[in-house]
Amino acid sequence: MRKLLTMLLLSTCALTGLSAHAGMVDDAVKRGTLRVGMDPTYMPFEMTNKRGEIIGFEVDVLKAMAKSMGVKLELVSTSYDGIIPALLTDKFDMIGSGMTLTQERNLRINFSEPFIVVGQTLLIRKELQGQIKSYKDLNDGQYRITSKIGTTGEMVAKKLIAKAQYHGFDNEQEALMDVVNGKADAFIYDAPYNVVAVNKAGAGKLVFLEEPFTFEPLAFGLKKGDYDSLNWINNFLRQSKQDGTYDRIHAKWFKKTDWLAEME
Repeated sequence: MRKLLTMLLLSTCALTGLSAHAGMVDDAVKRGTLRVGMDPTYMPFEMTNKRGEIIGFEVDVLKAMAKSMGVKLELVSTSYDGIIPALLTDKFDMIGSGMTLTQERNLRINFSEPFIVVGQTLLIRKELQGQIKSYKDLNDGQYRITSKIGTTGEMVAKKLIAKAQYHGFDNEQEALMDVVNGKADAFIYDAPYNVVAVNKAGAGKLVFLEEPFTFEPLAFGLKKGDYDSLNWINNFLRQSKQDGTYDRIHAKWFKKTDWLAEME
């Protein structure tokens, strides 16, 4: 009996030691650096300016998060289609790359509470104005549609517009230019990106169908089971929305256009 009690006590101590480890946040604080994986091609969330710096709405939210931890922020550029495997193999601590919280992705990783909600919209060739009024009108084999590989834009194209010809690209700009150059009929992507792209890259050749036809919460991605870190991040998001930090960052990137000069 005494031996059994000793074994139970040791097991309890071991489990207590494991539960005391706060996961990603704890590791970041000890290291002094929060490492975040992102594909910096998604205006205005994360993008590379003309000086080679990664800037954007999500970047500023992450900077505020790192400051709250008392650590430095390190951004790790990663291709979007490989970003979840990179997280799972410890290339960085968390994903902060405009990632939509989907049930499929949630089977592989955990997500924080959403920090913004967006939806898929369309940029179509100007010649199709009036002819294409929604994504349903594109669901025909005569049309060619594009998006970025690995994104929900691609998922939506293959699910809701499956009859159309689809061609995916490694980045948003290439996919968009396929429509600008008349090689494709429509580009499918998140509303915040398209509202900027229609003027910046559209060259007067695109029409923006601005009504979102999907509901997509964007969130930060962590390894499964790291609930202490999720708790910390969710509390940070709630606090930043209450103290005005979030609103100031949001206004900078969505209500002002000063940052566009940095991209030319």
